[in-house]
Amino acid sequence: MVDRSQKPMPDIIYAADGKLATTIEEWQNWLLSEKRCSRNTASGYGRDLSSFLNFLNDYRSRTPSLDMLNKLEITDFRAFMAERARNGVGRSSVARNLSTLRNFFRFLERNAILSNAAISVIRSPHLSKPLPKALTKEQALSVIRTARSLQKTDWLGQRDVAFVTMLYGCGLRIGEALALDVKDKPTGEAMTVFGKGAKERVVPVLPLVVDTVNAYLKSRPDGAPANSPLFIGARGERVDPGVMQRQIRRIRFELGLPDTVTPHALRHSFATHLLIGGADLRTIQELLGHESLSTTQRYTGLDQTKLMQVYKKSHPRAKKS
Repeated sequence: MVDRSQKPMPDIIYAADGKLATTIEEWQNWLLSEKRCSRNTASGYGRDLSSFLNFLNDYRSRTPSLDMLNKLEITDFRAFMAERARNGVGRSSVARNLSTLRNFFRFLERNAILSNAAISVIRSPHLSKPLPKALTKEQALSVIRTARSLQKTDWLGQRDVAFVTMLYGCGLRIGEALALDVKDKPTGEAMTVFGKGAKERVVPVLPLVVDTVNAYLKSRPDGAPANSPLFIGARGERVDPGVMQRQIRRIRFELGLPDTVTPHALRHSFATHLLIGGADLRTIQELLGHESLSTTQRYTGLDQTKLMQVYKKSHPRAKKS
């Protein structure tokens, strides 16, 4: 007979024998009192554990116990992950399930209840890093206009304008822009940058980018020596990424923009607006410095429907005669 005892969270039912149910109650009390988790968080952990124990109850055809947990093997945890996937549970939820199990088994080990190393061997599903949301064209231009006004010193305001204009106008990563020296400044229709893995690429440069960079360099109090960093701080040192990230936060607060507006969002907006304007994916891939076209596809948010539209419009054999 399965003992589905209702322990400390009244909305959660566990498949567990008496000793395991008592241990779960102790674990949840520990989450609330020692880890200072909210009841909602502890309840979420409890539901994750309940899903696992209910799975074991069916998988092993007997009520889960501490002895069963002590003897679980890697294949048992993998079977749980597979079952979750078959039921349509997303990767992020499965990863959270595994995180809860690791937490529970660490609690068991710290309290000398049992020790099972199998859970530590299981890798969480790979999660795609979420992309920043693209700004509208109007928002991007507002960011550029506002950058200058938030600095008390004129040349620092000019610097910020040049920086955000370069990210949005050239699609550079924040590290790529800050790594430039004055001698690398854009002077014509294109400039060379070094991306990840020191890979060189050439990106086109809008006249506006050249103009804002030149205006900034003319205003610099040190005369902007050729071998000095392109973007410097008040003391003449190369600007740290954190400084520019903080400035973007100030700008978005001033404009009432969402937290998704970051330096990287300007690069993302560069790619998205090119795509909307009709640029092909291969060109955008080269401009961004992506190794894989699939990365560019995900980066620009190009879905399968859009791909089919491009295919039907562009491929001669896809058109009806």
